[in-house]
Amino acid sequence: MFQSFDTMIDPSTGSARCAALRDELARRGLDGFLVPRADAHQGEYVPPSEARLEWLTGFAGSAGMAVVLAREAAIFVDGRYTIQVREQVDTSVFAPQHLIETPPATWLAETVKPGARIGYDPRLHTINGARRLADACADAGAELVAVDDNPLDAVWSDRPASPLGTVTVHPDAFAGEQAAAKIDRMARAVAAARADAFVLTQPDSIAWLFNIRGSDVQHTPLPLSFAVLPAEGRPRIFIDARKLTNVSRDHLEALAVIDGPEALIPALAELGGSGAAVMLDPDWTGAALGEAVAAAGGRVVTGADPVTRAKAVKNAAEIAGARAAHLRDGAAFCRFLAWFDGAVAEGPLDEIAVAEKLESFRAETGALKEISFDSISAAGPNAAICHYRVDRRSNLQIPPDSLFLIDSGGQYQDGTTDITRTIAVGAATQDMKRHFTLVLKGHIAIATARFPAGTSGAQLDALARIALWKAGLDFDHGTGHGVGSYLSVHEGPQRIAKTGHVALEPGMIVSNEPGYYRDGSHGIRIENLELVTPAAMIEGGERPMLGFEALTLAPIDRRLVLGDMLTGEERAWFDAYHARVLADIGPLVDAETRTWLEAVTAPL
Repeated sequence: MFQSFDTMIDPSTGSARCAALRDELARRGLDGFLVPRADAHQGEYVPPSEARLEWLTGFAGSAGMAVVLAREAAIFVDGRYTIQVREQVDTSVFAPQHLIETPPATWLAETVKPGARIGYDPRLHTINGARRLADACADAGAELVAVDDNPLDAVWSDRPASPLGTVTVHPDAFAGEQAAAKIDRMARAVAAARADAFVLTQPDSIAWLFNIRGSDVQHTPLPLSFAVLPAEGRPRIFIDARKLTNVSRDHLEALAVIDGPEALIPALAELGGSGAAVMLDPDWTGAALGEAVAAAGGRVVTGADPVTRAKAVKNAAEIAGARAAHLRDGAAFCRFLAWFDGAVAEGPLDEIAVAEKLESFRAETGALKEISFDSISAAGPNAAICHYRVDRRSNLQIPPDSLFLIDSGGQYQDGTTDITRTIAVGAATQDMKRHFTLVLKGHIAIATARFPAGTSGAQLDALARIALWKAGLDFDHGTGHGVGSYLSVHEGPQRIAKTGHVALEPGMIVSNEPGYYRDGSHGIRIENLELVTPAAMIEGGERPMLGFEALTLAPIDRRLVLGDMLTGEERAWFDAYHARVLADIGPLVDAETRTWLEAVTAPL
């Protein structure tokens, strides 16, 4: 099994670990320290050796920060984790704060005393993030102090070793473009930005650029590494040679100079010393890298990682792969749904058993490389925890007359999947059905949207919420995120969210996942992945409009739909989507599953 249900989370350890860190800070003459949920690559996915925030506090979410002062400490999380943080963290030690409403910089400016020295690890904070924190400390009359070695590591006695996952070559048939052509294209982008070189810090950008995949973090095929891409000449990739096979080493040596990770800072200093203009993405690059260039006399040019957008716009081979992966995954998921309906009616079933069974159906395809994230297998009130992760202590038996939420996905060499369905267990209440139908209306609004070129995800986000808003309800997460091609299940720069300011382009893949969560009762989310389709004319219209093609193919539980709450157009979409699910998935499943599928995709 790819998913583990064991956990290192133990809120009772927070007090002792915080005290040990405070002792170490005092020894170093520091009055406080910042502990982000980040590694030197600034990505969402970190290996166990970099899970400092989780080790210190117990919080296992994908975003957050702790601030430890001599007499108080706080942990900052966003709206997805307001319930989870109180279950995983000793809040008598770390006071929960809202990451968006009261960000760490604001809290520091209001809390730290004049003259205080607040430490931070400049590898783990972005250039822009460190600047905001330094300004906040200055506003309070305090000082933000960069440390050469992380004091938390000094008290983390059983810290795991850094990963050495094997690097493989991603075939051109799936990549759709040779690595040499990508490098040439991105080098031209660096030159256009009037830079001599660009520093790549995000492993998914490096994986895409060099057509490689890795296995350094769980569920996402990332090779933890750095790279320097010059406007002219050969790139350099900084990666532990022990990760390379003969095949992947030969592949990389044909494209770039291979160095160890320890050579990165000297290489940046060498560039700086030559007076080079070095381009860094200030939102994704550790402050330590910018300082290495500037201290050596180089000129730092700030700009967005050019690979990020290129990677987001899928080419024809990647789009074909995504469609094939979703057909395969859809058949496995429909087999799972049919099994679930029968198994939950027969007797006791718990969250772990469900997650394991779903993974087994995906594994039976013979093409599963990994699951794309830990499945959110959430029964009853656990589904109200937006990013709930079941473990052996939290594992809940699915109660009767409740809702069950399953959010999961697979990693296949031809594509990455992510799907959420909310399922009725027994008799759902009218409130549950009303909430489900409101969420469904938001999902349909995104699925059927047509919009002109240049439209951002932020401009579409309200479509997913308007039905909920009219009922006085909302959800505290974005409506959708980008998805990679056998890469990260969460990929930028595109997203459908209040903060999604990047224009959507044909070939981008985004999720469509509005939800609703009632604390202590139930949670609802309906998620499909959508491919942005090229602009086309609408009959009677004057301008071509982009749209969406649903890649995900699996039934939406019609038992939870209040048909009289849907418009005629919404009902038509619902029935047409189900007709497509039956037509495309029906031939791929066994006879018993097909009979079940025919029933659950019948018109409303």
